[in-house]
Parts: sequence; C-alpha cells; structure tokens
Amino acid sequence: MKTGFNGLKGKEISLISIVLMSATIILWSWDKTPCLTAFLPPQTPLHLSSDRLVSSSSSIKVPASDPNVNVGDDGSLVPRKKTTNEIEEPHLDVESHIVSSQSSSGKSVGERDTSTTSNTEQILSNVSDEEAKHERILETGESHNVQTLSSPKTSEAKRNEAKGEKISRRKENKKDSAMNSPQRSSLIGGKDNNWNNATENKVCNYAKGKWVPDDKLPLYSGFGCKQWLSGMWACRLTQRTDFAYEKLRWKPKDCQMEEFERSKFLSRMQNKTLAFVGDSLGRQQFQSLMCMVSGGEEKHDVEDVGREYGLVTAEGDARPSGWAFRFSSTNTTILYYWSASLCDIEPIDINNLNTDYAMHLDRPPAFLRQFLHKFDVLVLNTGHHWNRGKLNANRWVMHVGGVPNTNRKIAVIWGAKNLTIHSIVSWVNSQLPKYPGLKAFLRTISPRHFFGGEWNTGGSCDKTEPMSVGKEILEEESSDPVAANAVKGTGVKLLDITGLSQVRDEGHISRFSMTAKPGVQDCLHWCLPGVPDTWNEILFAQI
Repeated sequence: MKTGFNGLKGKEISLISIVLMSATIILWSWDKTPCLTAFLPPQTPLHLSSDRLVSSSSSIKVPASDPNVNVGDDGSLVPRKKTTNEIEEPHLDVESHIVSSQSSSGKSVGERDTSTTSNTEQILSNVSDEEAKHERILETGESHNVQTLSSPKTSEAKRNEAKGEKISRRKENKKDSAMNSPQRSSLIGGKDNNWNNATENKVCNYAKGKWVPDDKLPLYSGFGCKQWLSGMWACRLTQRTDFAYEKLRWKPKDCQMEEFERSKFLSRMQNKTLAFVGDSLGRQQFQSLMCMVSGGEEKHDVEDVGREYGLVTAEGDARPSGWAFRFSSTNTTILYYWSASLCDIEPIDINNLNTDYAMHLDRPPAFLRQFLHKFDVLVLNTGHHWNRGKLNANRWVMHVGGVPNTNRKIAVIWGAKNLTIHSIVSWVNSQLPKYPGLKAFLRTISPRHFFGGEWNTGGSCDKTEPMSVGKEILEEESSDPVAANAVKGTGVKLLDITGLSQVRDEGHISRFSMTAKPGVQDCLHWCLPGVPDTWNEILFAQI
C-alpha cells in the first residue's frame, strides 16, 4: 500500500508538470498570435457618465473640450475637481451680473431667482476687498502696485477650459480679422480702428514712466484761455504764486509718446466728433483739450453747436448739461456732457417738482443712447459722485431692472458703482459692431489728495513740490482695478491716468479756490494748465 501510494504520487507530479507547461505554451501563443483573437467575442466600449467614470486597462480618449474629465499622465481618465464657484455657475465671470440682467429670459436683475442672486452677491463679495484697497490707495497714495480683480475661476479651471477654447479662439480671431480688413481704409489719421485685434499686438503702456521738467510747457496760457477755461480752475488768475507744476511732462518708460500738436489733432479729427461724458473731472479734461486745440487763444471760427445735442440751459438751471464746439476749419467737434454716475437718471414723478429720481444702474444715459452714432471718439469717466452724501443730496434712488433695487450688496456704494461701470462698458461694447470707426475709452479715476483730513475737516494739499520727484511708476497693472477689470475682453480701451496723477499732489487748486471757505481746500480738481493736459496728450497718442 505504501509502495503503491508513492508510485501514484510520482505520476501525479509528472502529470501536473506536463499540464502547466502546456498551459504556458498555449497562453504565450495566444498572446503572440493576432489571428487567434478572431475567436473572441467583440468588445463593447465603456459608457462614461458625468458623475462616474468606469476604469479600464484599455486607453479611452475623450474630447479635450469635456469640462468634466482630465486625462492623466498614464492616459487614464480622471474626474476633474470643481471649485465651489464652478459648481454653482460653470462659466461665471466678473461681468456675469451684467449679462444676466440682459439675458433672453426676460428677468430683470431685481427679479432673478435665488441662485442668480447668490452669484451676484458672491461677485460683489469677491471684489469688495480690492475695492476697499483701491479707495484707500487713491486717498492716501500708499502704493501703486494694485493687482486687477481676478475671476472667481481657479487656475486649474482656466487651464482646462483653455484646452477646449484654444482652437475656436484662433478661428474666431481669423474670422474677425477677415471681417475687419475692409475697414482699414477708413482709419483716423492712419490708425487701426480694429480694437479686437489690437489687444494681441504689443502696445505702449503709457501709464508707466515718470515726470520730467520741460521748458516747452505749458501748451497754452492760463491767463489767455478765457474763452474755454473756467476762472475757478485757472490758477494763474488766483493768489497762487508757484507755477512749477505747469512745467512737468509725462515721459513713458518703454516707448516714445507722440507730442501733441494742434494741427495734427485737427487733421486727425477732421469731420469727426470727440465726446467727453462724465463728472466735473471730465469737464476739466474737456476744457483742457479746448485750450490745447485753440492754443489758449480766442477763436472766432469756432461755432457753438450745443443745440444739435440738446445742450442748452434749461429753465431754472445755472448752466447747460454740457457744451459742444465745432472748429470750422476741419469740421472737428469737441463736446462734453455731464453724467456724474454714467447711468440713466429720470424723475420718478414728472409732475412733482420735489420728486425723487430713479438712478438706473444698469442703463446707459439717455444722451448716449440718442447720440452715440454721431461720435468718433468717446471718453467716459466716473468715480467721485459715488458717495452716500451725493446720492441723498440729488435724491437719487437706485434702480435695477427698471425697479427699485432690493439687493443689499448692490445697495452699498462700491457695489452700485461696480455694477454701473461694468454695465456702461458692456453696453458701449455691444454698440461697437454697429459703429466700427468708434474709439471708446474708459478713463480711470482721478485721485484725491486730502492730507490731514477730508475736504470739510481740514484736509489740505498745499505742497509746492510734487511727490513724484525721483519716482517712477513701473507697475504693469492699472492703479484703478475696477475700471481696468471692466474693460477686459471688450473693445473699450483704458485711458489709464490714475497712477501718474497720484504722484502730482501739488497740482490741485488747493487753498486758492475762488469759492472755497476759510480752511477748506480743493484737493480734487486740478489747476489748468496742468495734469489734465497730460491725460489729453495720452488720449491723442491713442487715437
């Protein structure tokens, strides 16, 4: 029995060895011989859902544009992680609260559902810190290195989104280039009006540079330009005795800025209209340009054409809502319209003299809607009227979507201002395809320089030496991130004057204001000739 068992065990071992060797040979042959796969049943592809990915040892490719999937280094599929903002609104950007108010759904901003309102509040919350920092910088001059507002999207989301959009973006750029090429024959002074493609080219950053003395300045006399210049801004007519501020020229760092010449400006703007729309700082820029173009001399061939634009003094008003003048030699029109907030203002009850006024934050001024088609260059500005005192004094009541605003985030001043700035830029941008020759600019905010208090609490700016001595403005980004962010991705260009004006604290009216009370200084408006002339030099270089 023992001998038999041992013999059987030996046979089993031999049999097992033979089976293993045979199986090894068969498997190796199967793997190396393609024709044997014909005996296998056909493989069905795996189906992927947006919620779950089925893993597989085989390599499965997905479109690069799929926002829910990333391809790993080994070729496998990996679900892409989303940020909280992306989950709530996949394509949310800073302008989304403007777009939603104009969407085809027909809902106004005040009527949006809870999720959209939440997104608007999140946008306003995201920019609040930057806005506060921005206002602090403008008032204290502590820094110019202010970064522009970032989109709520993460860098990871941007990279994934860019993969799918890169090819389509190239096609769109080529299409835009082809569509705009016929317009190149109708350029202002030979300049390219194709704003969409201009952003891809290297352009001069006029906001970087420094102030240097120049004996060729000023470009006009503060004594002589009485035809256009308000006496309260002509510091040569006041008690002021130092005028070194008139002799500083702005010199960009990395490029040569074209010098302003009256004849060049009139030639470039022949048969064209330049419109300033904004607050009193916009009016200063308008008066500055009128003096620069006329050389500060009285002109008899300049026609008052205000009636063509409804710019006449209304009954009971001290002055009209704007002015328009035409240089007959070249049929060049320069005008200014007062719109301190850049939004539409209308009486709530036209039959009541003491009525409040609806301040439509998401609606452009009626003047722009009526006359935009007549403009070739448009310069917008706003900023210093966005405070509670101004709104209450003017009896302005915030409206959004045609109804009184109920969104608490928008009700705060910075929220209302941001909404309006994005709205006006969005509207102007939407009009540019209709008027391909129009060059539109949003001028950044003009800084205030009240030191030691506010305008009504002893704040002053009576220095005669500018803080710009030995300083250069070198930041790539604008010192006004709100305005800079509003124009991003649009055909509206930035007229960036904030940083270069911030270091010119000695150029204000100061205590020499004709209308100031004792102890009250004007550290908001500028002496003319002065800093606003430089704003117009930069504008001239950009048109």
